[in-house]
Amino acid sequence: MLPALAGSSRLTRMRTMSLTFRLAGLLVLAAATSACGFHLRNAISIPPELNPVRVIAPDPYSPLAETLADAMTGAGAEAATDPTQPATTLQIFTERWGDTPISIDELGRAQEFSLRYAVIVALIDPQGNVVVPRQAVELSRDYVAPPADSVGATSERELLAKELRRDMSTAILRRVGAALNVTHPERRGNEVIEP
Repeated sequence: MLPALAGSSRLTRMRTMSLTFRLAGLLVLAAATSACGFHLRNAISIPPELNPVRVIAPDPYSPLAETLADAMTGAGAEAATDPTQPATTLQIFTERWGDTPISIDELGRAQEFSLRYAVIVALIDPQGNVVVPRQAVELSRDYVAPPADSVGATSERELLAKELRRDMSTAILRRVGAALNVTHPERRGNEVIEP
């Protein structure tokens, strides 16, 4: 009976030591991220006077417009359901995609491409005032596509396009959030600052 007790206390010490190392590692990680200046961004918050919000795009089935509408709803905006009702409008004027070759092989065939995604947007409140002026937002990603007919090359481009669409939605929302912080300085992120 005595050897079993000795083994059990040894196991308890090992668990305690493992937990201590984990906590120490977590504290070191927290100190390192705060020391490098890392901090989370505030989520944007749509002021009530800008509700309801409508996202308009040239393509009625635009995945970017759907993503932006969902993100605006997540930021506290009410979706405009009646097309005749005055609403804040996030207008997408154009969406453009482009593949530019950035490297070629010894036979002159393109091997590496830069996928570019450019969108021109503006945000106009229900009274017709410009909240975010018309501006271009452009993102790009590089990818390798061997000149030989490979199955995975098109799927890599499709994954990058999906990622760029998500990143574009985030970039546009950040610009809207920055403009709202300028036009509505009493609102910063999710908090309301009392004068």
